[in-house]
Amino acid sequence: MNSLWWFALPVLLLPILWHRKKRVQAQAEPLASARFLPRTEPRQMRVWRWSDMLLLLLRCLLLACAIAWLADPVFPWRGDTVVVAGGTDAQWTEREIKAAGLGEADRLPLKASEALAWIGAHEREFKPEARLLVLGDIPMPATLPQFRRPVLLRTLATPAPRVDAHVAIFSTRAPQWRRLFAALGGPLRVVVDERPNPKTELIVWDLPDAPPATLRAPLWWTTDTAAFTELAQSKALGTMRYADGPRGRVWASTAWPPRDAAAARALLDTWRELHYGPLPYTAPSQAFAATHAAARSQASGALREFLMWALAALFAIERILTHARRR
Repeated sequence: MNSLWWFALPVLLLPILWHRKKRVQAQAEPLASARFLPRTEPRQMRVWRWSDMLLLLLRCLLLACAIAWLADPVFPWRGDTVVVAGGTDAQWTEREIKAAGLGEADRLPLKASEALAWIGAHEREFKPEARLLVLGDIPMPATLPQFRRPVLLRTLATPAPRVDAHVAIFSTRAPQWRRLFAALGGPLRVVVDERPNPKTELIVWDLPDAPPATLRAPLWWTTDTAAFTELAQSKALGTMRYADGPRGRVWASTAWPPRDAAAARALLDTWRELHYGPLPYTAPSQAFAATHAAARSQASGALREFLMWALAALFAIERILTHARRR
C-alpha cells in the first residue's frame, strides 16, 4: 500500500504554479517629467532571480523526498543469504551450508531471537531468485511465520549455559537443605551463601519467627506462612502460593522441604519457570513455503533512513534561504 503514495507526485506542480503567479510588489514614484509622456496602463513584469530558481528547486525536491519517504521504496539488492545465529557451531554451519549448495552465499550473523523477524522485515530487499537459509538455535516463535519467499530453517539446539543461583538458608535443618541443593544436576547450580549478599536471589526461611525487616531478597521460600503476613492474601498456583511484599516475592508450598533430589529439582524448575518464564524451545528444522502474506509496514532498509535525513536537510536549507531572501 505504501507504493500508492507515488500517485501524489503531481503535487510537485504546486510550487511551480505558485512561483509563476507570484508578483514582486514595487512602490511607484511619480516623476515631474512624466506629464509629457503618453499615458499607458501599468504592467507588472516578473523578474526571475537566482534565489527564485533555487527556492523552486528546493521546494520541489522537498515534496519529492517526502513522497518517496511515504512510499518507502526498496530496491532488491540482496542475493543468496545464509543467516547464522550467534553461538552456532562452526563445523555444523559449514556442513549445512555445503549441503544446501550455498557456499558462495552471503553470510549474515544475527541474534537467534531476531533471525526470523529480521527476514520478515527485510524480505523486500532480496532479489526474486534469492535463496534464504537460517541456521542456529532459533527459538520457536509464538505463531508460525509467513514469508513471501521460500525460507529454509535448519536448527541445532545448544546446551543450556551453566547458571549459578545464590541461596541463603535460615533453618534449623540447614544441612538437609544443603544436601538437596548439592544433589541437583544439569545447568543449574546452587551456591549456598553463608549470609545474604547482593548476589543472593533466594532466601530459604525455615524458621517460625518472622525475618527482620532489613533483610531483603528478590525471592523467598518459607515453610511457615504465619511468618509472612502478606501470604494471607496470596495467589495460588497448584500446591504453591506466592505474594509480593516489602521484602520481595514470597513463595510457600506444602512440598517444602523436598523429600529427595528429584523433588528438589522439580521444585526448582517450577519456581524458575513461574518467576523467570519458561526457557525458549528450539524450533524444529523446516522449510517455509512462499505465501501471499502482506508486506511488512515497517521500514525495510537504510534508504528510508537516508530519505528522512535528506528531508530534514532540505527543509532546513529551504527555511534559511527563504528568510535570507526576504531581507
